[in-house]
Amino acid sequence: MRGCTCHFAIKRLYARPSLVLIIYHERRHVNKSGFICHGPLDRDAIGPGARRVPYVGSEIQQQTMSLIYLGVPEENILQTHMEGIHRYCSSDAKVDSLASQYVQKLGMIIKRSTHELDLDDQASIRMWVDRNKKSVFFYQDSTDTDAFVIGIQTEWQLQQMIRFGHQSLLASHCSFGVSKLKYPLHTLLVFDSRQQALPVAWIITRSVTKQDTLRWMKALTERIYSVDSTWRIGGFVIDDPASELDPIREMFSCPILFSLWHIRRTWLKNVIKKCSNREVQQEIFMQLGKLVYSVWSEKNPMAGLEKMFQDFIDQTTFIQYFKSFWVPKLEMWIDTIRSLPLSSQELSGAIEGYHLKLKAKAYDESQLDALQRVDWLVHKLTTELHSSYWLNLYADESGSFPEVKAEYIASTSWQRALQIPDNAVIFDDKEPFSAKVTSQKDTSQMWTVWNPGSEFSLCHCSWSMQGNLCKHIIKVNMMCGPRKDFQPLLSFQSFQRVLLDLWQKPMDDSFSLDLSVAWVMQMQERIQKVTELATSEGIAQVSGRLPIQWSNKKGRRVAAKRTSPLRVLPHSNGTVQKDFTPKKNRKRKRLSSLSG
Repeated sequence: MRGCTCHFAIKRLYARPSLVLIIYHERRHVNKSGFICHGPLDRDAIGPGARRVPYVGSEIQQQTMSLIYLGVPEENILQTHMEGIHRYCSSDAKVDSLASQYVQKLGMIIKRSTHELDLDDQASIRMWVDRNKKSVFFYQDSTDTDAFVIGIQTEWQLQQMIRFGHQSLLASHCSFGVSKLKYPLHTLLVFDSRQQALPVAWIITRSVTKQDTLRWMKALTERIYSVDSTWRIGGFVIDDPASELDPIREMFSCPILFSLWHIRRTWLKNVIKKCSNREVQQEIFMQLGKLVYSVWSEKNPMAGLEKMFQDFIDQTTFIQYFKSFWVPKLEMWIDTIRSLPLSSQELSGAIEGYHLKLKAKAYDESQLDALQRVDWLVHKLTTELHSSYWLNLYADESGSFPEVKAEYIASTSWQRALQIPDNAVIFDDKEPFSAKVTSQKDTSQMWTVWNPGSEFSLCHCSWSMQGNLCKHIIKVNMMCGPRKDFQPLLSFQSFQRVLLDLWQKPMDDSFSLDLSVAWVMQMQERIQKVTELATSEGIAQVSGRLPIQWSNKKGRRVAAKRTSPLRVLPHSNGTVQKDFTPKKNRKRKRLSSLSG
């Protein structure tokens, strides 16, 4: 009744009849979601009160906690909690009364809980680590020689990292709160079935050295391999060119990609903030995009930057900001863009969606005085933010909360762009540097997207004016992809550059050339399969074109044997007839030779 997946098989050892071999397919008493549902590890199923108290499993408890943290009214929380209880026991007055007391008590505990376990922040963190050892995969206290590092990952986050990270992408959201928090926050993200970003690990530290990065990455991978030794990721995405790449290559052994979401967002916010004229905003942001697009050309990108400074010499506020903040480290960004493949706009939108949600939770106006405490940040991450993502994924997969599911699906600009029909995008040949998108709420309103077909497009909607990647830009870029009058996006150009680098191996080095060609063909086959699946109407249409043929007489797991041409003879009426000529008995011949 509790959905336990524990089961095993028994095989008798014929060589030793007194022994049997027990093979556990699932040894733990967990349900399909990975939560403990009964047995000695389930605290709710221990003690004499377990028969009288309604069963509250980990899933129901986490669901109730998430609703309390999100501020749902108590009546709705109680109704949802009782629906979960009734799945395991019948409804009566006593059960309903105990369930109501449980919800009230849990809500009271959450409201009275505080992040300050001690007045000293460092001592408070030590106490939290001692109480939550299962949720801490790495902890290094601050000393004269070592920097402060704490790595947090709950059991649910571990499950999602194994589930969605295997043979998929793992992204890094770096340096959140550098100027506001006591220690910056580093988040590892995976992407679910809807390509929404899910936080699966939080690392709080100011250290970016290779030694400290290697330590917490090693502790994280060892924890994952202890659960699933076959777990591997397909690629690691970074958004900071200062990130150490050697620990990533050593611990994950995968390709590394680079995301432009951070540099695009920072440039756009400062262009809008420091330049008041809209036409100037468009021109400056377009010139910055050309600067990034020129990294693979023979021209020096810094020469184009000097020209931009001369053209907009009257925009002193922005020019001074760019020279003081970006020029000293622009070479590092350009080198990273040249050396690493670039990720897509869909992934950038997913990372930006997580960034906005984290920012809304962390920079709450009522908690601004607690930003310099690490225990407050840990409490915020493991309660409100964790509960929010848990409930979003649960609602999406179970369909229990339709409103939460709809809000979760529409939380990224990419998903919102998919709701815009193609006929809502209008291109005008007389204005090649702009495109118009009809508003879905008010059809009389049109949004103009400048510099279409580029990651550095600009829209004048309110969401884009806040520095975000809006749905109108993404939709226009989707429509520009098949059109030949627009240049490809940076991610495609970067991928094309990788293929050309593989192809341009010296001809005299035959082994390197053969290996490069093999890699190119393998990538081409994978891209063709993904494209075929994306453009087809369903998986049945794709599987119907597979060259595999099964025999009618044999089982599906046995391939048909080829018919020998010597065993088939043509019949006089044109049909095929088997050869029934008698064959010599080789076994009898062998016995006769032995007897002689």
